[in-house]
Amino acid sequence: MEKQSISVLKQLFTNGDINDEMMNELKHDERKGVQQLIKSYERQQQKEHILEMKFKEMCQYEQRAFDNGKQFIAGIDEAGRGPLAGPVVAAAVILPSDFKLLGLNDSKQLNEERRENYFSIIKEKAISYGIAIIDSQKIDEINIFEATKLAMRQAIETLETHPDHLLIDAVNLTDLPCSSESIIKGDARSISIAAASILAKVTRDRLMKEIHIEYPEYDFASNMGYGTKHHIEKLAEFGVTPYHRKTFAPVRNIVLDKGVTATE
Repeated sequence: MEKQSISVLKQLFTNGDINDEMMNELKHDERKGVQQLIKSYERQQQKEHILEMKFKEMCQYEQRAFDNGKQFIAGIDEAGRGPLAGPVVAAAVILPSDFKLLGLNDSKQLNEERRENYFSIIKEKAISYGIAIIDSQKIDEINIFEATKLAMRQAIETLETHPDHLLIDAVNLTDLPCSSESIIKGDARSISIAAASILAKVTRDRLMKEIHIEYPEYDFASNMGYGTKHHIEKLAEFGVTPYHRKTFAPVRNIVLDKGVTATE
């Protein structure tokens, strides 16, 4: 093979136009730039192999359900159980059997840019998805665990396609319309639950950014309602907002013990 310039070879590697014969010849090319291209390409191939294996591993629950005759398998997850402010959001999503998105994982393990990108892909490719939002007032009324289960049920009910099997992240729901499994750390073990976790988290993060515009002093766009030091300090200074969960200890203590009135 006639020697090609580094820039041309770089483009070939980028486009995936390097076959085994070309690779064998390039490995004997003494140019440093060529050897660097090969090393970079091999590292990338190894990363993709790891992602392929991880994705295959995360398809096991879905594949088992398909093998048992199920057609529409919904993953369910929530976002926002722990924060002091804002809603709890749950999502349910049914993915097609041939769905593939390498790198799909628990939403907390992904950066914001990737979550936003995956959010769009999942919504576009899903057979059906549903998202439910339970506000802080309802959380205070029935407690966060019951609110989480309510959000999950509502997300399932919102699905346009009726699921025949549910994969639920770490919560046991009763009286369901179909078979189900509760999976500990399911957002890192099932592609359907991982997809649901992304829909739930991105939806909630967007809501918290909207609330931030209304109450910028609490920095909700950054802390997403969690009890950071800055957030606690601002609670003591300005009081609680209508979005705060008044039954959660730090907020409750400020309202009751310190007599700080709610921000209007």
